[in-house]
Amino acid sequence: MSRPRVVIVGAGFAGLAAAKALAGKPWYRARVDVTVVDCRNHHVFTPFLYQVATALLEPSGTAQPVRALLRKLPNIDVRLAQVTGLNLTLRRVETDRGPVAYDYLILAAGAVNDYFANPRIAGRSLALNDLDEALTLRNHILGCFEAARWAAGDPARRARLLTFAVVGGGPTGVEFSAALAVLVKELTGRGFPGIGAAEPRIVLVEASAAPLGSFAADLREAAAAGLRARGVEIRSGAEVTDVDEDGLTMAGGDRIDAVTVVWAAGVRANALAAALPVTGSHGRVVVDPTLQIPRHPEIFVVGDMAQIPGRAGPLPMVAQVAIQSGRRAARSVLALCAGGKARRFRYRDLGTMATVGRGDAVAQIGQLHLSGLTGWLAWLGVHIARTAGPEAKASVILGSVRGFIFGVRPVQIITGPGQRASVRPELAGTATGPARDPRSPARAGLPSVNVGNANDFGRIAALSWWTQDLPGRRPAPGPSPGSLKRLSTRMTRLRHAAFGIKSQAKDNYSP
Repeated sequence: MSRPRVVIVGAGFAGLAAAKALAGKPWYRARVDVTVVDCRNHHVFTPFLYQVATALLEPSGTAQPVRALLRKLPNIDVRLAQVTGLNLTLRRVETDRGPVAYDYLILAAGAVNDYFANPRIAGRSLALNDLDEALTLRNHILGCFEAARWAAGDPARRARLLTFAVVGGGPTGVEFSAALAVLVKELTGRGFPGIGAAEPRIVLVEASAAPLGSFAADLREAAAAGLRARGVEIRSGAEVTDVDEDGLTMAGGDRIDAVTVVWAAGVRANALAAALPVTGSHGRVVVDPTLQIPRHPEIFVVGDMAQIPGRAGPLPMVAQVAIQSGRRAARSVLALCAGGKARRFRYRDLGTMATVGRGDAVAQIGQLHLSGLTGWLAWLGVHIARTAGPEAKASVILGSVRGFIFGVRPVQIITGPGQRASVRPELAGTATGPARDPRSPARAGLPSVNVGNANDFGRIAALSWWTQDLPGRRPAPGPSPGSLKRLSTRMTRLRHAAFGIKSQAKDNYSP
């Protein structure tokens, strides 16, 4: 007799928690066969995406391959496919690769950005909900500084390039704004000497009375003070009505002229939720206390896709709800397979946290309120514990220590197709060919296209920089950006060698 087939749609927090709870241990036979279906082959730790977008963390620190995370579980198969629909009658998940049959189905497809049915906002703003969006945002921010360096003769365009508007005062918007402020300070201080420290502008736009509206009043005030101390402007009670190429418009007609508009104003359930009969707020599926849907007890909906009843209304769309609901659904499936019943889901609130800069965070854990360094340490400990995989934990720890002690952003790299071709020839004098290896015999000539400041400091200075890593040349005494970068490179390589992995972002530490 074949074992029950359980299909999990989504490999986010809820999907992974469900898969691990369903897995058979090595010392006994698993009771079910599990298939995990996702359109991506990696799991993303979304709370750290803002660090990728602000050049603090390499992608491998927030994303891990799903197969690697589940490789030790004997009864789990991972399929890469785009889910296109559900056939509730035949009990099949329809995908672009073909149907997948199930006896029990756990829907954990997560959430997408909520643009409130405004296509102009969706098409003309940047988001921070997955790894691709975070890398796109990082490229865009660094590209704005590169473009602003060339816009000295056009003050209006330069001001738009150096203005960054963040819409949404929740944890994502607050954390990204604070991290962006630190990045901007470092870029103007060392990376772009032609851009004054007072030129960049960061504006956090929030429709409610204050950012972090779900936190206690003292923590909201502490977070706002931390943002202002880092140069972030806060526009509370401002509802964004439109976004165009030159900025955003708020209710009442006020505008912020900015090339960069980051949308962090909320999320809604994946569109797959519309295939189910009952849809609640934010496009979520209304579920029973057991996480099942009416008339289909074989289907469980968990995480951000589910509108789960709580004591004070529907539970929030956060990671801890996803993890706990995914685990509960898996245990209910095992109980049903054994002839038992699905149990009611009881949510345990572990607290809410948000970081507002390096060494500064706010944390609300029941009646305990933490802020400043103690809040940051609590935030860091909780997030490291939740990070999937030992490699990612090590990367987060090293990145946090490196950023806290040395104050450096190790991955200020513009990546993606066409980036080499987009470098203007003027940046490299007359050298427009491929970069030379400084250790090769043919190393004479002008600096490569990577030396963007040759025109500013002259060819002698550029050539001096180009030869700094030649054999026999001694570095200048004391710490310097070059020596810190080499230390960062060695630490990253040591971590990869220790855990036997290859980086998902090799260019982040290539010499």
